[in-house]
Amino acid sequence: MTNTVDAAWRKILATAGEPRRPGGSPLLQPFAEMVRVAHAEPLLRQLFPWTGMWELHFSRCTEIRHTWDIPYIGTLGDGRYYVEGPSRSSPRIAETDSAQAAVAAVIDRLPPGCGPAFLGNAEELAVHERARDSG
Repeated sequence: MTNTVDAAWRKILATAGEPRRPGGSPLLQPFAEMVRVAHAEPLLRQLFPWTGMWELHFSRCTEIRHTWDIPYIGTLGDGRYYVEGPSRSSPRIAETDSAQAAVAAVIDRLPPGCGPAFLGNAEELAVHERARDSG
């Protein structure tokens, strides 16, 4: 795991349980649990994590533009989770009662040879992979 990936995970872990607004949100605790469970999984821990809209995304590269080839996990208002992706236009894969089941659904759908995260953006990763695969 790179220092960049490790630092991103540390930041998300440190802030996942903090309220974003006064009064917090019912999604706060399920989101924090999801982040902890995902981080505990070595296959996901080597990927670059990023968050938004109560979702946890995983990228095979460390810089923006991230890859969109890995499903992501989101929180539902009732404390449950959903798995979608890899892109926003993909259908919902699952709704689960536990963060562990959501993480397992992502792991089952990881691309072959996924990780560790590449230092760079998606375009640089694609060039690297083409060179690696042709040589």
